[in-house]
Amino acid sequence: MLYILPETTGDIIVLQANGTLTAADYSETFLPLFEHVKNTHPEVRLLITFAPDFEGFEAGALWEDAKFGVQHANDFYRLAVVGDAKWTDWMSKIADLFIQGEVRHYRMTQLLEALRWINDEDDDDQEEELYPFG
Repeated sequence: MLYILPETTGDIIVLQANGTLTAADYSETFLPLFEHVKNTHPEVRLLITFAPDFEGFEAGALWEDAKFGVQHANDFYRLAVVGDAKWTDWMSKIADLFIQGEVRHYRMTQLLEALRWINDEDDDDQEEELYPFG
């Protein structure tokens, strides 16, 4: 199941995946939301959290995800993948090869950091801004 979280606003989409993702999750939840955001913003920021109870993807969902990735590889400003399973790190590295925007992987304990990063307008180091003179 795919849930749209309340942090979704403007060009930012925040999702949580629980249980098993289906093709219907893509066609009924994700794609309409993505298309709406893409129609109103040049690039999309996406954060997806794979909850501890996430069980995997149905074959149809994997196919929808692959098609989506090919069609929208240039539509992302940032993509944050949050999850503790080792495959979420691998998935982030693979996505980074195909997506034009930045991709990062975060562990569940780093969810707030992921939200902060997805919201930041640029990559300036916060420490540099606080202490510009060294």
